[in-house]
Amino acid sequence: MENINLIESFAEFKEFKNIDRATLMSVLEDIFRNMLLKRYGTDENFDIIINIDKGDLEIWRNRTVVEDSNLQNPNTEIALSEAKKIDADYEIGEEVTDEVKLKDFGRRSVLALRQNLSARILELEKDNVYNNYKDRVGQVVLGEVYQVWKKEMLVLDDDGNELILPKQEQIPTDFFKKGDTIKAVVIRVEMKNANPYIILSRTSPVFLERLFENEVPEIFDGLITIKNVVRAPGERAKVAVESYDDRIDPVGACVGMKGSRIHGIVRELRNENIDVINYTNNIQLYITRALNPAKIKNIEIDEKNKKANVYLNPEEVSLAIGKGGLNIKLASQLTGYEIDVYREFAAAETEEDVNLDEFEDEIEPWIIDELKRVGCDTAKSVLELSESELEKRTDLEIETIREVLNILKAEFE
Repeated sequence: MENINLIESFAEFKEFKNIDRATLMSVLEDIFRNMLLKRYGTDENFDIIINIDKGDLEIWRNRTVVEDSNLQNPNTEIALSEAKKIDADYEIGEEVTDEVKLKDFGRRSVLALRQNLSARILELEKDNVYNNYKDRVGQVVLGEVYQVWKKEMLVLDDDGNELILPKQEQIPTDFFKKGDTIKAVVIRVEMKNANPYIILSRTSPVFLERLFENEVPEIFDGLITIKNVVRAPGERAKVAVESYDDRIDPVGACVGMKGSRIHGIVRELRNENIDVINYTNNIQLYITRALNPAKIKNIEIDEKNKKANVYLNPEEVSLAIGKGGLNIKLASQLTGYEIDVYREFAAAETEEDVNLDEFEDEIEPWIIDELKRVGCDTAKSVLELSESELEKRTDLEIETIREVLNILKAEFE
């Protein structure tokens, strides 16, 4: 087998695997020196010359000329008679350099060398991918969907590296098929069984943060800072932003003219409803903004226990809580305060209304708890909602809802 065959294999790895020249030369020389060690017991008297561009590989052995009778190590010494066959002018003590042909090692040794080269290059490539993506955690990447499975999706980047998007890191309404282009953020990089394992996410708050950085130049330039991001992927998100320039409205800059900037982000996130909030150190004002669009009448703050009691008009309670309690849940996560919502009635209304706990003899406690969960803690607050609205907001059956409504109506009749 000729030297050129090995070098061609080596050049292919260089072209497709994008490993730097110095590293490849070091690997190739190391492999050849290991082969020399196995055959001769040492590699110290050998020179290896590699020219990647021309595909040349040369191995030269340096030996000292000795008397024929004093020859002890044929690898490091050469008999005077043998040296004179190479050049008649050689004398004792001089150094003879002759080329070692690869074919002299035998076919099996050369095949083993090729296999070692392939294995080392593959190992280098894996390390290269791992180190590259380890530094890209938190960055957005583009890839092509290659395979879709039940629990995860295989994505290939521009260099053909394999990335994994688990099902739990996909937005519930995501639907991708093979060949689709996908955008996601790198959240974790690890080695499993000597292979790089790169995990992507489309549900991480970091993904939403990076999308804002790409769409809003003021964020990218550092004029606006994202203070916090919370998400219910595919449904709703809240983003708190702050401007370091009094002339810049952070919320307006993020939304853009007629929503031009935020529309692209909303589409990427499958129509996720995004609330952009102006951050403030005033916790009462911060909670008020976080509960938008509900209009708050009063707030009681317990800073020690990180709790807030919020009082609203009855018609505002459902807005503050949101569908399935999502608005108040995200507001709590954004502000770091546990928020409880209470209705504030006029005096006349308070006298006429009845707390739901008064109906424990007629309505089962778990049903009352379910109604309270969606902000209905009095009889009138339940009666203000229609059957269909109650069915949508709670986990109660329609028959149960009708029975409850009849009991509450009877109280006022």
